[in-house]
Amino acid sequence: MQKIGLFLLFILCFQLSNAQYTELINSKRPGFSDSPYSVGTGVYQVEAGLFYKNIGNYLYYDQKTKESIRYKANSIGTDITLRTSHFFERLELDLDIAFVSESRDYLEPTVHQESVLGLSKLTFGAKYMVYSPKYTDKTKEIRSWKKRNSYDWKRLIPTVGVYAGINTNFLSKLHKNPDGISPRVAIYTQNDITNRFILLTNFISDKLFTDEAENSFIITATYTLTEKIAIFGESQGFLRKNVPNDFQYGAGGAYLLHKNLQVDASLRFINDERGDHTFLAGAGLSWRLDRHKDKFNMVDSEGKATKQKREGGSFFSRLFNRKDKKQRKVKKVKARKQKIKKLKPKMTKAQKRLEKEERKKAKEDAKNNKSSRSNKHKNTPKKSKQKTEQKKEKPKGYNKNYDPFKDDIDDSDD
Repeated sequence: MQKIGLFLLFILCFQLSNAQYTELINSKRPGFSDSPYSVGTGVYQVEAGLFYKNIGNYLYYDQKTKESIRYKANSIGTDITLRTSHFFERLELDLDIAFVSESRDYLEPTVHQESVLGLSKLTFGAKYMVYSPKYTDKTKEIRSWKKRNSYDWKRLIPTVGVYAGINTNFLSKLHKNPDGISPRVAIYTQNDITNRFILLTNFISDKLFTDEAENSFIITATYTLTEKIAIFGESQGFLRKNVPNDFQYGAGGAYLLHKNLQVDASLRFINDERGDHTFLAGAGLSWRLDRHKDKFNMVDSEGKATKQKREGGSFFSRLFNRKDKKQRKVKKVKARKQKIKKLKPKMTKAQKRLEKEERKKAKEDAKNNKSSRSNKHKNTPKKSKQKTEQKKEKPKGYNKNYDPFKDDIDDSDD
């Protein structure tokens, strides 16, 4: 169950805490919706794919020429999204690019054909997670089976994120906005209904303050089948000024090849008020370079978190200081043991004289002791001579183990 829960992250950023980084890749493909969660600090992610689009009957009203324009089109191209979170855990920076080869057959007001090869989208943006609810951990509940298996109603409270970006106008002639650069804003929400099922909702306002301004909403539901396979269903609606409303319906799935790599495929159908039938098929992959490092909070003796000093000083110094600070190489030298000289106290002349006299006396005493010892050895007889003399003094019938005869004792007494 734990691996299954983590897998939801790689498809639509599933997570139950405030931390943004996940062990598995966190991709918004193959759906068009986005999650309020970021990829995490130190992560550099690429999401790319190929698509084929067939537009059956597109009709819109041109405010400048005051004419209705209708065309059919076929296009093939690639869309690329670059994502990173370098400064803050909740903040993500992204770049959306689409490169297409498109051929259009105009039916109104005149019949003609145009084809183009170039960029159809180039948008810079930033996303920030505003609020993330905390769910109760039911696995720690061991006393009550009912409480452990009861539904946590906090899951109905969504995680909320905001987005702001700029649509550049460095596009091909068929995709240029006549009014130039335009802003794009959005609100992203995510509900983790269960460990397998999540719901995403996006509210987007694109190309603001221009004649091509449009509002849209996206609702995406994702369900995890196995540890590596997830499927999704999506509904999207466009509300425009000069173009009939569009409603898209899509479905697809993703497969996890590695914790940093996934592949996906999807199919879409678009139906609008003018009877347009558009098909969109795509497939792609997501890959990330993971250089994330966990941050640890220092705690004082009382158990309170202490504030850490920021490295790099100002915001701009952190922005441009991308290289990690390397420590200076220092040669290692073994310390040698030094002999410590004992300092003798200084002596006066009288003390030195007394010390010499004491040395002389000690030498003389040593000589006298030697001479006396040698004389004692000369005067004392040898052990062998002493033994022979003792033997001569003892009588012949003497035995030290027996008492003398009584007759001998009595004679001696008389």
